[in-house]
Amino acid sequence: MSGCFSDGAALADGEAASSSWDSDDEYKKFIQKMNPPRVTIDNTSCANATVIHVDSANKYGILLEVVQVLTELRLIVKKAYISSDGGWFMDVFNVTDQSGQKIMDEPVLSLGADSCFHPSRRRSVGVEPSSDYTLIELTGTDRPGLLSEVSAVLTNLECNVVNAEVWTHNKRAAAVLQVTDSKSGLAISNAERLGRIKERLCHVFKGSNRSRDAKTAMVSMGISHTERRLHQMMLEDGDYETYDKDRTNVKPRPMVDYSVVTVRCKDRPKLLFDTVCTLTDMQYVVFHGSVDTEGPEAYQEYYIRHIDGSPINSEADRQRIIQCLEAAIERRVSEGLKLELSTSDRVGLLSDVTRIFRENGLTVSRAEVSTRDDKAVNTFYVRDASENSVELKTLEAIRMEIGQTMLQVKGYPDLKSSPQESPTRFLLSSLFRPRALCNLGLTGS
Repeated sequence: MSGCFSDGAALADGEAASSSWDSDDEYKKFIQKMNPPRVTIDNTSCANATVIHVDSANKYGILLEVVQVLTELRLIVKKAYISSDGGWFMDVFNVTDQSGQKIMDEPVLSLGADSCFHPSRRRSVGVEPSSDYTLIELTGTDRPGLLSEVSAVLTNLECNVVNAEVWTHNKRAAAVLQVTDSKSGLAISNAERLGRIKERLCHVFKGSNRSRDAKTAMVSMGISHTERRLHQMMLEDGDYETYDKDRTNVKPRPMVDYSVVTVRCKDRPKLLFDTVCTLTDMQYVVFHGSVDTEGPEAYQEYYIRHIDGSPINSEADRQRIIQCLEAAIERRVSEGLKLELSTSDRVGLLSDVTRIFRENGLTVSRAEVSTRDDKAVNTFYVRDASENSVELKTLEAIRMEIGQTMLQVKGYPDLKSSPQESPTRFLLSSLFRPRALCNLGLTGS
C-alpha cells in the first residue's frame, strides 16, 4: 500500500533567499504552512480494515499527534507503516472500530482527501482547556488508601472533583484532577486558598516517605491531553527505575531490542499511543517504523535517533530507553478488579466512595473520574491491600453500601444485581455517616 502524497511548494527559479530564511526554524515553518497534513481514507483496498494515509512536511512530534487523534477517535490500529525520513512524513494506518469493523462513521470519514488534518488543533476527548475549573497535578509515593485521603482532603477544603485520572506504577502515583469550588462551582483563583490546597495535598502525597519528594502543581487552565501529561509526569518522577528486590512477583516483561527499537508484548488499547508518547517525550525521533497487532502479540519496530541527530551508542542510554518503554507499557495495565460507578454527581461523592473502598481493605490502582451532565461516571481498578484477590463477600458488602444498581463489577459473574433496590440508598446512607475521615490526610497516617 502506498500513501497519497502531494508535491511540496518550491521557490521560483532563480529567486534569491531573503533574510527571512536565515533561520532553519523559519524555513521549516514556511514548508509546514505550504504543506499542511493531508489525509486519504480508503475503504476498498483492504478487505478487513480501513486504510488511512497521512502525508505532510515533517516536524518533531507529528507522529504522536496523528496517533493521538486516532486514539481519541477510538480506532484500533491493526497495522501501520511509518516513514519520516528526508523531511517528509508519510504514514499508512490500517484501522477498525472497537468491534473490528471498517470505519463508516461520518466524523471520521470527513477527515478524508478533501480536508486538511490538523491534529495539534483538535480538542482532546474528555479534556478541554477551560477557566471553569482548577487543574491539580500530583506525583508521589503510592500506598493503600491514597486516593481516599486525597479526595477527603479536597472535600474538607470545599473542593469538588469534576474529572480526574489516577495512575500508579512501581510504588509511584500520578494524578491529574479538575476541581471547582464546591459552593460556586467555578475555578478556584484565590492565591492564598490555592496555597493551602497545594500544601495539604503535597503532605498527603508524601505520606511517611521522606526518601522521595512529592510534587504538586496548580494550573488555572486545562491541558491538551491528560494521558500524555500523566506519561510525562511519571517519566519525570522516574517510575521506570526498578530493582529486583522490589519485584516479588516477577512477570513476563515486554521485549525491547536495539539499535532498532523492537517491542513485543500482549496487545491492548492505546498501546501504540503509549510507546510513541514515551519516545517523543524522551526526545527521540521515529524515522521509520512498522506496527502489527494481528498475530498472537503486538509487534512494533522503530528506527530511532535523538532529536539532535546523535545515535544511541551508550549502554546507559539503551537501558534507559528499555526501562522507560517497559514502564509506559505497564502503567496502563491495571492489576485489579474493574468497578464502574454511575450515579448523580454531588460534592464529596468521590471521597465517600473511596472511603468505603478503604474501609473494606481495597486499594485503587487506577481511576478515571468524569462528570457528564450532572452525572458521575467513574471507573476504578481495585485490589486487596495485601495483593490478594478481592473476596466475594467484600464486593457484596461494598455494593450493599454504595448501591448494587450504581456499582457494577466487571469480570465477576458470581455477583447478582438487585433490581428492587432504591436509587437513593447510597445518598441517604452517606448523609448519616460520620465524616471523621475528612482530616485523615493531614496526619500522614
